[in-house]
Amino acid sequence: MLEFLTGSSIFVYAFIFFGKIVEVAVSTVRLVLINRGERIKGAIIAFVEIILWLVVTGTVLVGFQEDLFKCVVFAAAFAIGNYFGSWLEEKLAFGLCSIQVIVPESEESQALVTVLRENNFGVTSIKGKGKDGERELLILHIKRKRIKYAVDIINKNLNHALVVVNDAKVIRGGYIKK
Repeated sequence: MLEFLTGSSIFVYAFIFFGKIVEVAVSTVRLVLINRGERIKGAIIAFVEIILWLVVTGTVLVGFQEDLFKCVVFAAAFAIGNYFGSWLEEKLAFGLCSIQVIVPESEESQALVTVLRENNFGVTSIKGKGKDGERELLILHIKRKRIKYAVDIINKNLNHALVVVNDAKVIRGGYIKK
């Protein structure tokens, strides 16, 4: 069925190149899903990933000693697949995160809380003391897809705020819109 993959034509090299890119990108997404607790989705993707790996790697191993260019194409595609997979994962933005915002306690900080809440962000405000006086710590737990939107609002309203974004594996309760 796949006899054409045993040769050394441009189609074989293209198959190896694009197949390996897709396989590594799928692998990256699978790892992220599993790390974020999505085991079933990760397992389903693992099935597709291993089929791709077997076919692409098998294609490279057939006659690679006579055609080392297959190995070069395979290695280049692996590197590009890692880059593409991380880019794809960033765009898909699976999971949740926590954002901490540290600002001087002021009317501006209260206005920021109001604007964030008007944009459907749950915000917890904690008073604290920093080196230079009273501070307010704002904590948001959000879906990763909304990070840029939240940070843009924060920067627009208080461009001198300290903003820290962390991944969150599990969040139970609270105010996260589905």
